[in-house]
Amino acid sequence: MSTHIRSFISVTRLNKPIGFLLLFWPCSWGLSIALFYHKDFGMFFSHLFLFFCGSVFMRSAGCIVNDIVDEKIDKQVARTKNRPIASGKLKKNLAWMYVLILCLLAFIVLIQFNTLTIYLGIFSMLFAFSYPFMKRYTYWPQLFLGFTFNWGLIMAWTSVANGISYLPIVFYIGAIFWTLGYDTIYGIQDISDDEVIGVKSTAIKFKNNINFFVGTCYILSSFVILFVMINLKISYCLIFILMFMISLFYQMKITRNKEPLNCLKAFKLNNLSGGIVFLGFFLLNFEF
Repeated sequence: MSTHIRSFISVTRLNKPIGFLLLFWPCSWGLSIALFYHKDFGMFFSHLFLFFCGSVFMRSAGCIVNDIVDEKIDKQVARTKNRPIASGKLKKNLAWMYVLILCLLAFIVLIQFNTLTIYLGIFSMLFAFSYPFMKRYTYWPQLFLGFTFNWGLIMAWTSVANGISYLPIVFYIGAIFWTLGYDTIYGIQDISDDEVIGVKSTAIKFKNNINFFVGTCYILSSFVILFVMINLKISYCLIFILMFMISLFYQMKITRNKEPLNCLKAFKLNNLSGGIVFLGFFLLNFEF
């Protein structure tokens, strides 16, 4: 494998699919609740594929922009100092070219949807490209990540319904709390380095009460998702919400000692958590 290909895979995190999957799962949730009202399985699966591709392209572009913006910070953090841009293996001009190509691919995906969804997708760029700067000014960059990573839930709904409703908005709020929880766990890994260089995060803000903060976020997220499911249908699929909650509190258990490796393991478990929620809402569309 050539050096350029290795650098591209590394800077886009394609070798770490947890990133684009956490962006994709909320999209799948939005499509699943839209399917409950609009029984078009052909549209559902075609849109599911498009949102998956869009998640990969936008997450990859976002990672590159983040690394360009954070070059100096990354050099001072043990976990990130060997990233391609921070280490000098990838030049910024080439990195920006990658960003443009990935954004173009994402735009090609976006224009497959209706006009409302296209507008919402363009609006999401405000979140996507301002997020990397938030850690310099606020202890709540994880909240901005929540706004960004879960916007696809709204877009997925509008791509099918061509309109907005209270239910996807409520679901979006619940998903934000989920992201706020798991990204705080992720941030625990860098607390010592971040405090030295002046980078802010919810992990630092709540470092003396992290379990309480993450637990509160996860409880609020779980109850919102439960509310959404109950508003659709009372069925055996509620068991999936229970499984979701168990997965979240298992994460809290293994991160109690704030061990970086356990925090990373807990963070990655959210791929399973997101998939469980998707399966629960998707199965609501069937009668057994």
